[in-house]
Amino acid sequence: MALYHKSLYVFDQHRPIPALVRNYEPADIPALIQIQQESFPPPFPPELWWNEEQLHHHIRLFPEGALCIEIDGQLAGSMTALRVDDSARDEDHPWESITDAGYIRSHRPQGGTLYVVDISVRPRYRKLGIGKCLMQAMYDVVVHLGLTRLLGGGRMPGYHLYAGERTAEQYLNAVVEGELKDPVITFLMRCGRTPVRVIPHYLEDEESCHYGALMEWNNPFVSSAR
Repeated sequence: MALYHKSLYVFDQHRPIPALVRNYEPADIPALIQIQQESFPPPFPPELWWNEEQLHHHIRLFPEGALCIEIDGQLAGSMTALRVDDSARDEDHPWESITDAGYIRSHRPQGGTLYVVDISVRPRYRKLGIGKCLMQAMYDVVVHLGLTRLLGGGRMPGYHLYAGERTAEQYLNAVVEGELKDPVITFLMRCGRTPVRVIPHYLEDEESCHYGALMEWNNPFVSSAR
C-alpha cells in the first residue's frame, strides 16, 4: 500500500498556513470522533457520529480511503471512502446500505469506483478551503489506483425551503443552472463534482427531505468513465 502524504498550504484570507493531508491511523481515532461531534452538532443524531469500531474498519479494510488533514499538529478534517462496483452509478442506493452504515464491510477490493462515505471539517477551519483539499486528495487516490470515478451522494440541505414548490429534481436543476445556491451541492460542484441524479430516501435528513444528489468525478485518464 502506498501511503498518502501531501504537504500544502491553506489560506486564511491572504495568510498561507502549512497543512498536511495523510492517511489517518488508530492513534487519530479520538480526534476523528471529536471532528464528527463538532461538525454535526445536535439535532444531528449522535448515533450517526463515527465510533471506534467503524474507524478501525476504515483503517483495516481500506486505508487508502481514510484521509485526514492536519494543521499545526491538530486534525482539522477527515474524509473516508470505499471501493464499490461501477454499477453503483446506475443504482438508487441509500447511504446506509452502500456504506454498510459507515462500517464499510461492503468494500469491494476490486471495485472500479471510489465511493465517498463522509467528509467532515471542524467549524473553526471551514474558511480555509480544507474540504476542497480533501476532495482533491481523493481524486488523487482515484488516479493512483486507476479507478473509473469518484462517486457519492451529497446532502441537499437547502431543499426543505423549496419542497412545497419544486420537486427534488427541479431543485437540483436550479442549483446547477445557478438560479439557487445549496451549501453542499454548490460546494461539491466547485470541487469538480457533477450531478448524476437525485436519490430518494438516501439519508435521514429533514433539511434535504431525505433526498441525496448522486454526484461524480470521472478519472480523466480512464476512457471508460462516463
